[in-house]
Amino acid sequence: MMNFDYSRATSLDEAATLARRPGAMLLAGGTTLLDLAKCEVARPEAVIDLTRLPGLNTITIGESGATIGALATMSRVAEDQAIQRHYPAIAESLLSAASAQLRNMATIGGNLLQRTRCPYFRDPAGFPACNKRDPGTGCSAIGGITRDHAVLGTSDHCIALYPGDLAVALTALNATIQTNMRSIPIEAFFLAPGATPERETILERGEIITAVAVPATPLAVNSIYLKIRDRQSYEFAAASAAVGLELDSDGLTIRDIRVALGGIATKPWRAIAVEDALRGRRLDEGTVREASVASVDDAKSNGGNAYKINLAPRVVARAILKAGGIQ
Repeated sequence: MMNFDYSRATSLDEAATLARRPGAMLLAGGTTLLDLAKCEVARPEAVIDLTRLPGLNTITIGESGATIGALATMSRVAEDQAIQRHYPAIAESLLSAASAQLRNMATIGGNLLQRTRCPYFRDPAGFPACNKRDPGTGCSAIGGITRDHAVLGTSDHCIALYPGDLAVALTALNATIQTNMRSIPIEAFFLAPGATPERETILERGEIITAVAVPATPLAVNSIYLKIRDRQSYEFAAASAAVGLELDSDGLTIRDIRVALGGIATKPWRAIAVEDALRGRRLDEGTVREASVASVDDAKSNGGNAYKINLAPRVVARAILKAGGIQ
């Protein structure tokens, strides 16, 4: 690890000013920054501590929706009874992530900004070619071991997977990311790699996440997060799905639905084709399974990750059926 300057911000304005310095990085729970610094992917010249900023760790639930402060810990949000009751997919996504110890430290804002677990990205000594880490050097993953890499949203420059769970649930629930500068719909917040994989979100230098806002809807109340992984705990998703489902008064017809996928794409992935295929249709297993195949339209495998193209539609279908009380 390299030497760096350390500052503890006492106000959001001060934090934003300090964060505009070249080489500055933000510190909240530290579960990502310290990990990346140890493997020398992150080499901050200045670390700006946000942990003492007032008012950023609150959870507010009202008639119009929920506002979750960026400094609220994952465990605190997951254990909040109002979140569990009105936004179950959020609680489920948080409880399925990391370990209890990490959830006690990691913050909501930091969780959204976690970096990929691509082993080529995280080993600069062994694999110097990584466009996400060093733009223009190439992508060591393409042609390499790709079991845990993306099949959707990839480019010739990067196939690294977005690893998070919470952002998938928030995408299904139409959340908004609030910063010190603006409000950003979550679907616009994350960027696919394209030709610039080093840029993962639309945040500008000095822009800091302050909260996540989630609207109160029937979809949110009847939501679910389903995660399939190699082991039951402390493991990233092989494929996951977040579903918000609203049925008509007959309890059989899908009035509205939102579906998002994780574990298969370079960013949280909205399955609009699945939604369009099911809206207004009867909720039955055959219809749902047929529609769920559209979740991997345009998917592209790179060898070892081909299984995700078969797995993802099954996870989507199971999540929808479970949300509908069928499984």
